[in-house]
Amino acid sequence: MSGKVEALWIKRAHRGVMDSTNSVTLVERKGIDTDANFGRSKRQVTVIEKEVFDRISAEFPEVEPSMRRANVMVSGVRLENTRDHILTLGEVEIRLYGETRPCERMDAQVQGLTEALDPNWNGGAYGVVLNDGEISVGDNVSITGPKPE
Repeated sequence: MSGKVEALWIKRAHRGVMDSTNSVTLVERKGIDTDANFGRSKRQVTVIEKEVFDRISAEFPEVEPSMRRANVMVSGVRLENTRDHILTLGEVEIRLYGETRPCERMDAQVQGLTEALDPNWNGGAYGVVLNDGEISVGDNVSITGPKPE
């Protein structure tokens, strides 16, 4: 499967605002430079699917993808059941460690959003950066795996 990077966000602070950006710098085993999650052990980068948000917005027109509070939105790849797969964003590889589960903060923004994001990994996936590099909106995306550590 292949697709592309549709959008990027950097989180200023834990529970803080998500800033849209056209490119980000990633650091091996650390995450996105300047992001609040920089240096976390396994949840360095969070990824969502454009196709999921297109479906959800049909039911909840007020929902914006940035409400999910993820770092990367991709299209053309499915994230469901991709634990231990390698997601390649441009030149950067990310080992996906699991599903990003929606929390009550979703319903605080739009009532019903938590339930809409709950099934089938609709809330996205999270992972660890495997190599230094930069990614930009429009970069190619592919997924392979699973691969053992």
